[in-house]
Amino acid sequence: MAVIGVGIDVCDLDRFAASLARTPGLLDRLFTPAEATRPPASLAARFAAKEALAKALGAPGGLAWHDAEVVSEESGRPLLELRGTVRARADELGVRHVHVSLSHDAGIASAVVVLES
Repeated sequence: MAVIGVGIDVCDLDRFAASLARTPGLLDRLFTPAEATRPPASLAARFAAKEALAKALGAPGGLAWHDAEVVSEESGRPLLELRGTVRARADELGVRHVHVSLSHDAGIASAVVVLES
């Protein structure tokens, strides 16, 4: 296995919550119905994961927000499910394994994504 891409992103929790409150349609535009049920800190971490994933993929245009979904294993471990435009880009690059780590503390949410062949 070789590393194909790495992405990292951070998100200010208060600023993110204010954006969601100010723009009601933003929640539905950025998150799948399952993700949208999460609390604000968790949403911010998921937003950071999607941004980190886009960076790891080379930040191409045309990626759809709903084509990347953060889900959790029973243990709580986060996973990224790829489909549609995001899956197509990952396949183009030869991505076979996606690793994601989420965190939120001290008013900041963060995520790191590593893509491997």
